[in-house]
Amino acid sequence: MIESQTALWVVVLLVGMAIVFDFMNGFHDAANSIATVVSTGVLKPGQAVMFAAFFNLIAIFIFHLSVAATVGKGIAQPGIVDTHVVFGALTGAIAWNFVTWFYGIPSSSSHALIGGIVGAVMAKAGVSGLVMGGVGKTVAFIFVSPLLGFILGSLMLVLVSWLFRRAAPSRVDGWFRRLQLVSAGAYSLGHGGNDAQKTIGIIWMLLIATGYTSTSDALPPTWTIVSCYLAIAAGTLFGGWRIVKTMGQKITKLKPVGGFCAETGGALTLFLATALGIPVSTTHTITGAIVGVGSTRRASAVRWGVAGTIVWAWVITIPAAAFVAAISYWLSLRIF
Repeated sequence: MIESQTALWVVVLLVGMAIVFDFMNGFHDAANSIATVVSTGVLKPGQAVMFAAFFNLIAIFIFHLSVAATVGKGIAQPGIVDTHVVFGALTGAIAWNFVTWFYGIPSSSSHALIGGIVGAVMAKAGVSGLVMGGVGKTVAFIFVSPLLGFILGSLMLVLVSWLFRRAAPSRVDGWFRRLQLVSAGAYSLGHGGNDAQKTIGIIWMLLIATGYTSTSDALPPTWTIVSCYLAIAAGTLFGGWRIVKTMGQKITKLKPVGGFCAETGGALTLFLATALGIPVSTTHTITGAIVGVGSTRRASAVRWGVAGTIVWAWVITIPAAAFVAAISYWLSLRIF
């Protein structure tokens, strides 16, 4: 009796940690959804976070839980995951999110979580504990998602520039101030749809490992879905202003037309990845799209030094989170 109560207490603790991570994900990645619309002056910061949080939340009605299935069942081999692995994964992800938020570095919450899972699983069972197909496609999209965002953002700007080449700049600016609300809403929808599902996935993984749900269940419990979407929307509502400044102004100067093209290119990338069940980084995606828009105007419009710093953060996110997760896994063996 005491053992089952202790197990339940641990599960509740870990679910709470997962919700905290989800909140931090929204807080950390709010910049991805609102930086362009704030930096172009289309919305004030307070209006922008409420706007983005609303679309984060309604994504619950739009997307199938394919990303949650990848995280919950497609990263670690069946039977490997236990409460210690989940604790290590969440600790690694939360620690990396906090460090990068503090220094204003737009890193990936998604890859911090995947890195945490990889590190904790390897600490327990080595490489054989991983589902290499799931890990492989996630790692591949570290490069594919910003490249796709770059290409789509660039193409959007070229297309828009050609279509409106005879229009007065002031009229174009007015039109795209309104259209940017559509593109920002679409991007926030994609952000909520992809990122909330990663936390749903790790809670699902935990519930399967502890016997509170079955591997045969097609969907995780409804309460996990609702709580994760609420948490990421709440995190976005509070916003991460340090990173907003980096994303909105330090990479390149954006006008409404550029903001529209970057957000649209990023949104299309997120919709595709979510449909394919691939947990991608919204940070990587929108950064690639912003750089694509800036470089289409002229290469010197992009502050390549800032972009290079961001890329280095991308490269070390998974190994850094994995390292902290492995240490946390070993420590947890002595805690519970």
